[in-house]
Amino acid sequence: MIERDTVLLLRECDSGVRMGVASIDDVLDNVHDASMHKILSDSRDEHARVGSDVEALLREYHDEGKDPPAIAKGMSWIKTNVRLAVDSSDGTVADLMTDGCDMGVKSLSRYLNQYAAADERSKDVAKKLIRIEEQLAKDLRDYL
Repeated sequence: MIERDTVLLLRECDSGVRMGVASIDDVLDNVHDASMHKILSDSRDEHARVGSDVEALLREYHDEGKDPPAIAKGMSWIKTNVRLAVDSSDGTVADLMTDGCDMGVKSLSRYLNQYAAADERSKDVAKKLIRIEEQLAKDLRDYL
């Protein structure tokens, strides 16, 4: 049970990291404010570092991880591009990213509860991702 829950939690973390990095990449070219650009770039780098940790843990369990669901990626891309086509302000970017962070925190928290038998290293990675998402949302509040 521990190994199963561990792998399932790590897969969800992997999916979340990939979604986070892709979402930041989708909006970064639309950011006008240099400070906001740095916040997003730093967060993307932090997501990528955690993603490397997740991948290493998954390799220990001989698992390849999980891409975000295609429908979720597609819907996110459409929402982002439609909203930015109408209004490409930093406020719109902050709003989109804050919504994404909120969904990430909610999903990862649900998976932490669902896969309670996962090992502590995997739980720690999930908690770290939650903290990154919470911090990014907090950092973007000034741009809403």
